[in-house]
Amino acid sequence: MPAVFTPQTPASVSTSVVEVPVAGGAPVEMAYERRGSGEPMLLLHGIGHHWQAWEPVLSVLAGSYDVIALDLPGFGSSRPLPDDASYGLRRVVPLLAATCTALGVERPHVVGNSLGGLLALGLGLHGAARSVTALSPAGFFTRPERLYAYGVLRGMRAGARALPDPVLEILARTSAGRAALTSTIYARPGRRPADAVVAETRALRQAAGFAAVLAEGRRPGARFHQDLGNLPVTIGWGDRDRLLLRRQGVRAKRAMPGARLVRLRDCGHVPMNDDPATVARIVLDTARQADARPGTGARLWP
Repeated sequence: MPAVFTPQTPASVSTSVVEVPVAGGAPVEMAYERRGSGEPMLLLHGIGHHWQAWEPVLSVLAGSYDVIALDLPGFGSSRPLPDDASYGLRRVVPLLAATCTALGVERPHVVGNSLGGLLALGLGLHGAARSVTALSPAGFFTRPERLYAYGVLRGMRAGARALPDPVLEILARTSAGRAALTSTIYARPGRRPADAVVAETRALRQAAGFAAVLAEGRRPGARFHQDLGNLPVTIGWGDRDRLLLRRQGVRAKRAMPGARLVRLRDCGHVPMNDDPATVARIVLDTARQADARPGTGARLWP
């Protein structure tokens, strides 16, 4: 299917918030966008991003599913976790499952990118997903690859925090400026609308959970080694991913032999913008597999 690009301007803030109860602590406020009807589908963005990263495919997916695009805790308009709380899988995955429960959703199809891809796989292990589509998921890097990715991410964050809003808005109006701001994560940055570039740069600047998530990635348990059994799983990797190099997709396939590994041609780390038609097709194909052969996934956590 050829790439289709429909410019989208994201909302400046999420309009909906749900309070999620947390055992032994205050509720966590989670912001989200919800569209469509049908079986539930949960969309999870990457580090420093926000739910609007899914705008290029959100309307297409909402034509078939009840789609919830979530701001992860500490990102976008969602509140950060308490200062002493871990942002590791064992804390955040149950929180995401509890968020689904609070929204009246049970075992959605889960789609994630980067950090969101790792969390999507975690929800599969938690028994809280009907299917998983993970686009360039974290958790399959070597130490040198992690150091490289962290250096790039910290550089992007430092640039976002140092850039005054008037300069940011001027840069975002030109193709060259959008390339300077976002070519690390998009193979086709000129396609990104100016308003979207401004909004996501601000989201990176303001991401309260950024440092805590990077800290979790240094822990021994940050690498993902588990198989997800008979759960329908697709791993998609952009062949122009400059952040998490595509050879990590091969490691993901080795860890999950039953998963489908798909090369996303001419796509970067956040492929929804580079080729929304292909990304939407892959997500829909994976979700429909669950109807043909319902997956259970392993249940590693209560």
